[in-house]
Amino acid sequence: MSRQRGMALLVTLWVLALLSGVLAAVAGTVRLELRQARWQQQSTQAVLTAEAGISLAVLGLQASSPRLRWRADGQDHEHAFDGATLRISVRSERGKLDLNSAPASTLVRFLQAFGADGASAAQLTAALARQREHRPLRTPEELRPLPGMSATLHARIAPFITVWSGQPQPDGALAAAPLTRALGLPRVAGMALEPGQIFTITSRAHLPNGARATVRATLLMITAKEGARPYRVLRWQT
Repeated sequence: MSRQRGMALLVTLWVLALLSGVLAAVAGTVRLELRQARWQQQSTQAVLTAEAGISLAVLGLQASSPRLRWRADGQDHEHAFDGATLRISVRSERGKLDLNSAPASTLVRFLQAFGADGASAAQLTAALARQREHRPLRTPEELRPLPGMSATLHARIAPFITVWSGQPQPDGALAAAPLTRALGLPRVAGMALEPGQIFTITSRAHLPNGARATVRATLLMITAKEGARPYRVLRWQT
């Protein structure tokens, strides 16, 4: 009888140990899922806050007073929004190098200024010329797979290229300083007379809990009817 009681006790202890292990595993899984859910919630909140920055920029671009209207030259605008900090900038596509319109000599000069060697710049320019004969680029990202392009070079030039300006040369009053130096553009003081209708808005959100998000949108501003959206999205990146 005592031997049977001992076996029963041993089995009971083994079952309790097994249940403790299962409960510990379940508790660990629950904690992990809670952390993931919290991170997802914070990440989503940061993205939504950054998207609110896009709307603020649209309002700034449409301000009736020229004094209050946002300039499209990349200047940073800092705003507090629901406890978060927003840093928003607007750049007219007229202040960038158009891959579909720039002459070959300008493209080569531009690529070399941002680190491409002579052979790579010539190869990439030739590939782009062949692409333009077949079909103009629809987005700047279509430049990535062309021969001569590297990930490093694309990251360097991405802020300065467009396919939406239709100009052979960027507007010096709207171009970023690295681009004006690369192409030797004349320095223009003050606001450009015509920034165009297409803008890239970059909105960076920083929440008090440390969550961050960046939303970058290229918008075609349009004259819309009352109640309609005043722009059309050409590109949206998060």
